[in-house]
Amino acid sequence: MTLETVRSGQLRRSVGFYGLMFVSLGSIIGSGWLLGALNAAQVAGPASVLSWILAAALLALLALTYAELGAAYPVAGGAARYPYYSHGPIAGFAAGWASWLQAVFIPPIEVVAAITYVNSVDWVHTNFNMLHSAGPDAGLLNGTGLVVALLLMVVFTSINLGGAKFLSDSNIIVVVWKTVVPFLAVVVVAGTQFNPDNFHAGGGFMPFGFHGVFAALTGGVVFALQGFEQAGQLAGEARNPKKDLARAILSAMAIGAVLYALLQVAMIGALKPSDVLHGWAKPLGSDPSAYGAWYSLALAVGAVWLAKALLIDAVISPAGTGIVYVGTSARLSYALGEEREMPSALASTSKKGVPVVSILVAFVVGCLALGPFKSWNALVAAVTAATAIMYAFAPLSLAALHKLDGRRPRAYRVPLPKIVLPAAFCAANLILYWGGFATTWKLVCVMVLGLGLFTIGAWRQRTGAAASLLNAIWMVPWFGGHVALGALGRYGGGYEVLPNWVDIVVVIGFALAIFYSALRLTLAPDAVVTAIAKDAHQIDYEKPTT
Repeated sequence: MTLETVRSGQLRRSVGFYGLMFVSLGSIIGSGWLLGALNAAQVAGPASVLSWILAAALLALLALTYAELGAAYPVAGGAARYPYYSHGPIAGFAAGWASWLQAVFIPPIEVVAAITYVNSVDWVHTNFNMLHSAGPDAGLLNGTGLVVALLLMVVFTSINLGGAKFLSDSNIIVVVWKTVVPFLAVVVVAGTQFNPDNFHAGGGFMPFGFHGVFAALTGGVVFALQGFEQAGQLAGEARNPKKDLARAILSAMAIGAVLYALLQVAMIGALKPSDVLHGWAKPLGSDPSAYGAWYSLALAVGAVWLAKALLIDAVISPAGTGIVYVGTSARLSYALGEEREMPSALASTSKKGVPVVSILVAFVVGCLALGPFKSWNALVAAVTAATAIMYAFAPLSLAALHKLDGRRPRAYRVPLPKIVLPAAFCAANLILYWGGFATTWKLVCVMVLGLGLFTIGAWRQRTGAAASLLNAIWMVPWFGGHVALGALGRYGGGYEVLPNWVDIVVVIGFALAIFYSALRLTLAPDAVVTAIAKDAHQIDYEKPTT
């Protein structure tokens, strides 16, 4: 396929409201519903229901932010562009790097989830085993599993190479299935077997206290609910983003939140009381249940037909999410490629308006990532932390753009922005803190590595990005502060200096200090106008070109 040398502006606006809404909903309903509820129950017990409610509340603040940003600035890879408009290329790259990291690793996570779930079935494990069962490689893909995983990655990539419209149209059918099956599981399982006593068994409703509720958030709950922003990443290809984008994001978030809360309630009620009488380590009574939770529950209540449908969904749900995130990764690297510090090939498109090079990069990195992932749980915390960093940039950028670009027409506005935007920033920071010290310090190292690569590119290309260093200097105490808070906090830091609840207050105070400090370090108004003008071909898409 011949690539055009045009760096940007070749993406085609072909995705309507339902395409956008189902892209976000398809990202939310992935492997999280298959594995998230059981993991949450093991960490928080019956109070895991509160984890889903809390996560929905925190992410709703961020969804409101993305709804306004996406409608006002309908650009491809928006998560990387919004901070660029408000704080310059260094902050824009940092946000884009975090966004790309979380997006590019989700497809292999979904592949591993599908293989692991299906492999837990006795017949598959016996006749077509795809995982190492013992030894140092236990849980890793074996030769057969690696071949299956690579084939799935090829399928994901091929669908994305067909273009955004083909991606969104095919995704609608998949997401309808993905949404119906879990709702059906709730109705059938809860309607057949529901034990209210389970909600105060094994140590009471909150056997691990609020610590367990918070810990469950980064153990799969936030990971399951994230993805609402994916419609915003395709904003540059939306047919009518000013009308469709906000309601697509908010609709997907609402459906996902209701679904996951119902799934958690149904799962806890369906458990055998004897399995949770003395604790929540093995809610289904055996180790293999960690991979086939809903499959095991369906068999336990006699719904064999539902168990078979769940096995099919164990492939379709993760695959649908993986397909969307290959496209998301490509749009993010496309946005990064628009800057001179990064290879220009990332922002090139084919004659069909498809960012082929960025899609292929996402494919290669995703395939390389398949080897070291030991389990679905192993990478969820890291991806959630990277997502929290990505999310944190959005309310900060929007608050700055309200001040610096306030006259721009906005089809949707965040209610009470002076309250909601700082609260959304705090929500992202709390999610990052709850992820634990071991995850935070490693992620900060990766962020520093990415910024180092950016610095090399800026130096080689003489781009002048250093001029915006002061606008991004707030990231130094932000990242460093989170490493310190993680070390002193109650989530794997080892020191546990900060008492219960005091740590939450400290994190919120720290987040607010960073938020208001960063608001005073934005670009000058004329520089903001210049930055936004670079994407005028996407933002002002309704205006005729000359």
